[in-house]
Amino acid sequence: MQAEFWHKRWADNQIGFHQGQVNAYLQRHWPLLNLPAASKVLVPLCGKSLDLVWLAAQGHQVLGVELSQLAVEQFFAEQGLQPQISERGAFKVYRHDNLELLCGDFFALGREEIGDCAGLYDRAAVIALPPAMRERYAAHLTGSLPQGCRGLMITLDYDQQRLDGPPFSVPDQEVRQLFAAWQPEALEAWDVIEDSPKFLQAGVTSLYERVYRLQR
Repeated sequence: MQAEFWHKRWADNQIGFHQGQVNAYLQRHWPLLNLPAASKVLVPLCGKSLDLVWLAAQGHQVLGVELSQLAVEQFFAEQGLQPQISERGAFKVYRHDNLELLCGDFFALGREEIGDCAGLYDRAAVIALPPAMRERYAAHLTGSLPQGCRGLMITLDYDQQRLDGPPFSVPDQEVRQLFAAWQPEALEAWDVIEDSPKFLQAGVTSLYERVYRLQR
């Protein structure tokens, strides 16, 4: 999964992963983390997600990270916000009130950028990455985020032999291996195959969305 792949997806508007509403799992389960309102929350591979706006409305300092400059610019334009733009190391920084989006490579993040994040929200990051990159992603989060960090993660679990990703299948066992340091707790799982024509057409018989609470 090279950077060019994602740049092309955004340029061609092939962004089926983008949701036109705030994620229901986020709204239902985020309060379980019991994070103070002013906590800083990391949202990796955030795209132009409306979940960023919801988290900011809870009073959090929201730090999104996104490779595509087009996605970042669309986010602020669609929200009617005029961000302040600056440079910080390897990132172009877009900021408006308690929303800050870093445009650049997630793996260029260091503890200086995210070492003070008390929260983590991953809806479509880990499932966007092939196996080797998932290992690197999990290790990077574990090595850069502080002890006590709490998070919510949403994954997909399906027969990968029927349909290649992204989004990739990340089954329960893999979540528990990759994020062992985070003590993953399964909160709920729903088979959404009937609402997923792309997967049905590929012969996939079940498509589980799984929700986890994480504690570093």
